[in-house]
Amino acid sequence: MFGRVGEVGVGELSSALDALAGDDLTPLFGPALLDRLRELLVAQNRIAAEITRTVRECESAGAAEFDGLKTMASWLRGHAHLSPAEAGRVVRTGRAIEHLPALAAAFAAGTVTAEQVAVVAPISKPENLATAADQEVDLAAVDAVLAEVAATRPHVDLTRAVHHYLRRLDQDGPEPDPTEGRRLSVVRHADGSITGRFDLDAVGGEKLQVALESLVQAGRCAGDERTRGQQLGDALVQLGDLALASGTLPILRGHKPHVIVTIGVEDLVDPATGPGAAQLGSGGQISTARARWLACDGQVSRVVMGPDGMPLDYSRTVRLFPPQVRRAAEVRDGGCVFAGCGAPTWWCDVHHLLE
Repeated sequence: MFGRVGEVGVGELSSALDALAGDDLTPLFGPALLDRLRELLVAQNRIAAEITRTVRECESAGAAEFDGLKTMASWLRGHAHLSPAEAGRVVRTGRAIEHLPALAAAFAAGTVTAEQVAVVAPISKPENLATAADQEVDLAAVDAVLAEVAATRPHVDLTRAVHHYLRRLDQDGPEPDPTEGRRLSVVRHADGSITGRFDLDAVGGEKLQVALESLVQAGRCAGDERTRGQQLGDALVQLGDLALASGTLPILRGHKPHVIVTIGVEDLVDPATGPGAAQLGSGGQISTARARWLACDGQVSRVVMGPDGMPLDYSRTVRLFPPQVRRAAEVRDGGCVFAGCGAPTWWCDVHHLLE
């Protein structure tokens, strides 16, 4: 009987969502659209709270084992198609709200988001709860204050409040190792492009931001229509260029680190674009036009391959632009010749200029 009640409730929710999806939004105007959005955001939070509560109950009851899985995190990855990070967040949130009734009530009412609950969750870790108990901290008061901040203040204020509480909780603890929280994950796609995410401590993040901002500001030129994100992306690549060009990076597999591109000689001299004809050392595919662009300021080695794929002959490595030619170009141009760009010569590569 209890299962049937739950099925009816979820069925009613599904019907209500079907009705919402069928609404014609065209006649609605600004204020009406915003009112609708506010109500939907509250409903989204309430649904997230109910999902979290149910996940926690499933974990307590060992429900995942009925599907042959050991944890609810693995169940969420397999059945809800959540990422490992998101599945872990939902499980941890469910554990946290058991110790934070005020925050749980705000979450259920829809005034607090799942992301905000995840920010507060660390205060309910067993070690933090034990420390709070030893110091006779009124956790209920802390819970109420943080729930109020989450419901009424910008997200950044909640983050600061949680960090302030945790710092005050362990004032005499050892200084944490900043490297423990640093992470960088990179995903390479079929076309050779990459995406990723990183987590840095405050000092490490400040170093990266200062380095990128210096390149962003120095690289601004007249008519620059790039977005802020594009400017930072270009600055990150420039940071890599400068590090590689300096020659001071650690030796990698017996050689100074460098970008390797493999391309057939016919494609290299052919003026056509030739998408996907060149291969990077990592296996990514790039066009012949991009390969020729890299070859301008790189070293070129000729390798003759036999029909069985074995190298038959190879030549000495040569530079298309030897040092004396680069110095002459630096004296002649004095910096980047791209219209409106004032980048100094030591930031620039030498390339053929098409007029």
